[in-house]
Amino acid sequence: MSDLPETHPPPAAASSVPPLLLPTPTHQLQTDRPHPEQLISDVASLPALPGVYRYFDAQGQVLYVGKAINLKKRVSSYFQKNHGGTRIGHMVSKIVRLETTVVRSEAEALLLENNLIKTLSPKYNILFRDDKSYPYLKISASSPVNGAGKPAAAQFARVSYYRGAVEKKHHYFGPYPSAWAVKEAILLMQKVFLLRTCEDPVFNNRSRPCLLYQIKRCSGPCVGHITPSAYAQDLADAERFLHGDAQEVMKALEARMMAHADRLEFELAAQLRNQVGALSNVLHQQSVDNVSDRDVDVLAVKVSGGRACVNLAMVRGGRHLGDRPYFPVQVQDGAGLDMDDDGAPDADLSVDILGPAVRRSVESQVLDAFVVQHYLQVPVPSLLVVGAPVDKRLLQLLSVQTGVKVSAVHQPREQRRVWLEMAQTNANLQLARLLSEEGSQQARTRALSEALDLLPDALDDLRIECFDISHTAGESTQASCVVFHHHKMQNAEYRRYKIADITPGDDYAAMRQVLMRRYGKLSEALAQAKQSGETHAGTGRMPDLVLVDGGKGQVSMAREVFSQLGLDLSLIVGVEKGEGRRIGLEELVFADGRDKVYLGKDSAALMLVAQIRDEAHRFAITGMRAARAKVRMDGGKLEEIPGVGPKRRARLLQRFGGVRGVAMASVEDIASVDAISRELAEEIYRALH
Repeated sequence: MSDLPETHPPPAAASSVPPLLLPTPTHQLQTDRPHPEQLISDVASLPALPGVYRYFDAQGQVLYVGKAINLKKRVSSYFQKNHGGTRIGHMVSKIVRLETTVVRSEAEALLLENNLIKTLSPKYNILFRDDKSYPYLKISASSPVNGAGKPAAAQFARVSYYRGAVEKKHHYFGPYPSAWAVKEAILLMQKVFLLRTCEDPVFNNRSRPCLLYQIKRCSGPCVGHITPSAYAQDLADAERFLHGDAQEVMKALEARMMAHADRLEFELAAQLRNQVGALSNVLHQQSVDNVSDRDVDVLAVKVSGGRACVNLAMVRGGRHLGDRPYFPVQVQDGAGLDMDDDGAPDADLSVDILGPAVRRSVESQVLDAFVVQHYLQVPVPSLLVVGAPVDKRLLQLLSVQTGVKVSAVHQPREQRRVWLEMAQTNANLQLARLLSEEGSQQARTRALSEALDLLPDALDDLRIECFDISHTAGESTQASCVVFHHHKMQNAEYRRYKIADITPGDDYAAMRQVLMRRYGKLSEALAQAKQSGETHAGTGRMPDLVLVDGGKGQVSMAREVFSQLGLDLSLIVGVEKGEGRRIGLEELVFADGRDKVYLGKDSAALMLVAQIRDEAHRFAITGMRAARAKVRMDGGKLEEIPGVGPKRRARLLQRFGGVRGVAMASVEDIASVDAISRELAEEIYRALH
């Protein structure tokens, strides 16, 4: 894919294909709004090749991203009939520009379309947003160590929780649907196979067994209570179990137990007996005794109230690891794009990369979107158990792209049916919870809008930004800005501001600085746009409400900033704590001179204000604590200090009990550690202070 064109190439050049005779613009659309001549020309000159196309509106926003075997045939079909008042008609009426990218194959078109949907978030595509990678269970690589003496960590592989890029030298099992599932698996490795979980520095500096050894959760390799060969055998059994060979592991343990008993090695036989018992309990609890499927993903989909939920349940090594819900956005617009007024597929538009026109339910369209967007980012198992039909050609293209033969089973039987029913139940519950929360949140948004006379064009567009200041006696001052939009907190738009060049502890100066940094450039851009009479894409917008955590003092400072920037003072509202600082007694303070307002402790509007204020406080204080901890304890980590290698670092940590202890030590104390000179001790002290 390295030789593909850029994500936003210019419109395709004219090909040898004869120009397409399009209807007159007034016949194309119910709105009777003509399209630009350049757009019509670009459509007529498209090549009959596979590729990806993007539609843009007058503001430069992406409306839709699609793929096609034949770009000319697919794109021109949008403009060859009157779509009336359907969703596609509304979309087509907004198109003023298109961009295309020609690719070499259907699989490349599938991949590029998915990447563009993820990047551009078009309005008329079903979009799954997943900003987290999946966690794995990691077993570190082990290597023999020459020489006798104290055991080394490199000889005994460690089991740990891991999230991030994988390295070939280590072994990874998963992915798991949640951190909880990984931790449960690690606990299982401790109970049954007694594998270590401690970090290498802790292992190398142990002189006696830890608590995990005492409670029979570790075999104590750090102090020589198990040989490297015996530990390697337990490790091999654990990996076989994680791969799904549970019964073979059970039989092998039983055979080793009987062999020790025959040789009258009863203590070793008793240890294996305990392992067999623990493993038997696990197999019984998880009902994997007779499961033939090793790695399966179960996908259940539920659509209701204009929202959808895809519940992904993971089976790895024959064990059900749990599930994870996904909630796509733009379901109604995206799912209705290829439908005409009667709900039947639009024959012109459904001739796409996935074959001829077929009647596709909303559930199937949602599931198709999930499969292509999800599995091009994460490993895909060979079998999918699905609650709605998935397009077979989509699976074929996915197999080509990922290199894994992928098949899907709809209407499964036996154990697969049990898994699907469990996933479907969870999908129903998760969607019901989401709809309930959204209904409650929308009611709160409406209540606040009415209470403060906020009149946005649409309630969904109501945008609130809230600021808070956090520090400890003036140390590591940070300001936070959190955003509430579309009836929910928008975590991706949160921002932290490191406050500098003020008197420590001066919250008013900190508030002034953060508001100037947040709205200074925006106010200039808005003023320029107002003078020119044009609104440029990317200019941004002011929120409908600016909340500051504080009373008259903070509001007065915010009023000064807004007056200086020429912004509307009515946007500023302070959240002043009530009598005794009790929750539910907060009053709202206005910068434009209005009297204070108490909404009432049971007010839905006050609940929303408190929710946003508390989130701003949480976000500020976590950032402040992280910055403070870095200054106090980490100050640029020990290993980053020139002259401090692994051995000297281990000696320092062993002497002082951790980085905090090193930071609290004097230069003389640091210099008293073996191999630490006076000059190096001074350098360490300066780095940590």
